[in-house]
Amino acid sequence: MNILITGIHGFVGSNLITAYKSQHTIYGLDIISLSKEGVVTTYAWNDLDKLPEVDIIIHLAGKAHDTKNQTNSESYFEINTGLTQKIYDLFLKSDARKFVFFSSVKAAADTVIGEFLTEEVVPKPKGPYGESKIAAENYILQNLPKNKEVYILRPCMIHGPGNKGNLNLLYKLVSNGIPWPLGAFDNQRSFCSIDNIIMVLQGLILRDDIHTGIYNVCDDKALSTNDIIRLIAELKDSTSRIWKMPKAIIHLAARMGDILGLPLNTERLQKLTENYVVSNKKIKKALGIQSMQVKASEGLIKTLKSFR
Repeated sequence: MNILITGIHGFVGSNLITAYKSQHTIYGLDIISLSKEGVVTTYAWNDLDKLPEVDIIIHLAGKAHDTKNQTNSESYFEINTGLTQKIYDLFLKSDARKFVFFSSVKAAADTVIGEFLTEEVVPKPKGPYGESKIAAENYILQNLPKNKEVYILRPCMIHGPGNKGNLNLLYKLVSNGIPWPLGAFDNQRSFCSIDNIIMVLQGLILRDDIHTGIYNVCDDKALSTNDIIRLIAELKDSTSRIWKMPKAIIHLAARMGDILGLPLNTERLQKLTENYVVSNKKIKKALGIQSMQVKASEGLIKTLKSFR
């Protein structure tokens, strides 16, 4: 199978190469065209007219969510929406049979209303990241081809060895013996192991009975921040330091943060303590499986071990 992967030098792209290089012929597309082991050729975005014919296009390239809100809004739409339109238009004109677009659960909802998030929710993204992703989704859905399959994947936070994100920051906090003061908020959040991403994509690549559609992708079980801190402590053979300070005091401190410009404010407190549970029933039904390949705790342990 000939596969073109955009964003080939990124975290997910690099893991896909490792998993698929012995089974498929891989071409890359990225902002830089550096050679990469396992990739026949990597092209730059201004070389779209030079791309070879492939069977499948996996579109990973995008502007990541800037949780510090320091990124210019236009850059999200230029990259997440604009580049998606470019590569999708190329797909429509090509002989490729399948197109996989990596969107995000944030394209559907910034906050989950109800028990969990499903694909049927009416999208209400908040902020330029989610808005640029849903704009890309809408462009695709308004231009669906006949006799080809198009998959829009909405993954939760993807993690795995080599990923440098919020889990790494939490690992450093626990490693330095700093107590977690928000233990009273036993929030539940969905995550996604890179191994489960690889498994889902392999199913989409090899099978011809999975129909065009939007699919959430996440691990089977949601975990709380407290659960993750306990896992980190176990790996380090130490005791987890979780402080269950009264919620009223935490909320008061957050409101003071709004006034004084402190790191903890009401918006950040909500993000740190809210539930964000996602349903993966639709993708599992499409793949004909009962559960994801890697359990949530096993995937997180693998990621956390890599931080050492």
